[in-house]
Amino acid sequence: MTTSLCDEREEDQVATEAVAKSAADAEPGAPPRIRFRRNLTAALVLLIVALAAATGYFMWQYHHARNIQAAGEAALKVATSYAVTLTSVDSNNLDANFNAVLDGATGEFRDLYSQSSSKLRQLLIDHKATGRGVVVDAAIKSATETQVVVLLFVDQTVTNSDVPDPRVDRSRIVMTMQKIDGHWKAGKVEIP
Repeated sequence: MTTSLCDEREEDQVATEAVAKSAADAEPGAPPRIRFRRNLTAALVLLIVALAAATGYFMWQYHHARNIQAAGEAALKVATSYAVTLTSVDSNNLDANFNAVLDGATGEFRDLYSQSSSKLRQLLIDHKATGRGVVVDAAIKSATETQVVVLLFVDQTVTNSDVPDPRVDRSRIVMTMQKIDGHWKAGKVEIP
């Protein structure tokens, strides 16, 4: 039994020396070749991690930019159509005209239009007014995934009982489109 206890102690001694020797190799006094390999491995690992992080970040940026671009294009299309709805009116068909305007409106603009529609209705009926809007040009001023500001140039041909000959009113419209339940609606309409 004594022999085996001695043998175990010698083995422990040898193992301890081997660990100490490998630790010494890892220290600054280790041969340059081993240090170079370890440094190269660490640098490669850091480079791979940095590249993966950068790739992830740029993919997120790309995806985000594509979403904003798609939102802008969709809102621009709806705003262009809505500007025609907003500027086209027939005193013989006011209920349909007003309902179409309210269907495409939300928030501040919907409230404002609802409040002023009774006065506008009477004015249009009294003067037998008609209007036909045409969007001459439109562009996106700013965009996020849920709100897009659109600039529109609209020509509206207007006739009424006072001036039966058609005249063209040229308007600039700044329309703020908001995405509500997956649909683009006009939340604010300004004619500067």
